[in-house]
Amino acid sequence: MKAMILAAGRGERMRPLTDALPKPLLVVQGKPLIVHHLEALARAGVRDVVINIAWLGARIRAALGDGGDWGLRIAYSEEGDAAFETGGGIHRALPLLGCAPFLVVNGDVWTDFDFGQLALEADADAHLVLVPNPPQHPRGDFTLAAGRIGEEAAPGAQRFTYSGIGKYRPEFFAGCEPGRFPLLPLLRRAIAAGRLAGHLYAGRWQDIGTPERLAAINAGLPVK
Repeated sequence: MKAMILAAGRGERMRPLTDALPKPLLVVQGKPLIVHHLEALARAGVRDVVINIAWLGARIRAALGDGGDWGLRIAYSEEGDAAFETGGGIHRALPLLGCAPFLVVNGDVWTDFDFGQLALEADADAHLVLVPNPPQHPRGDFTLAAGRIGEEAAPGAQRFTYSGIGKYRPEFFAGCEPGRFPLLPLLRRAIAAGRLAGHLYAGRWQDIGTPERLAAINAGLPVK
């Protein structure tokens, strides 16, 4: 199985930290954030990893090389000076990811999720890992019922946040044209077809979205 780490974003909310260092290379608990992902993917049995790069991408290449330090083979999907957003970035990398379902993880989340446990149902085009809503995103993104993800919640129904971790079939991107586009319209297309699965993960997960959150995690404090 192959995996993709999304690492092309500018990290505007993390400035000034990301003015000279791409966000995936920020140090969390003693090592670069993206290294936590590489180690976890290697433990899960992944051997081929695709990383998309744009902003300060040469720094990521220099830090990670070919992935041999982690027993991995890393390929880089170049996006030039401007990132293609999540949908466009994954679509651009499809030739490197092959014909089988693949894992995707955002390069700016910190988690102890076991990637080896992420399955993809035969009747789904993607499976998303949802998490309880963090303080900065109290409304959440999606509903979850009987292993299927939706958007419309009945009064009082609970919504959850997309963790940035998922497993996708290449067919999920059928009909897409090369270029810059978001992932959400494709997720909504899969929801409408009843082909978006998911589950709730209650373990450690944090969105490293601001310098304050990064400092809190490194200090062992609650993240607000």
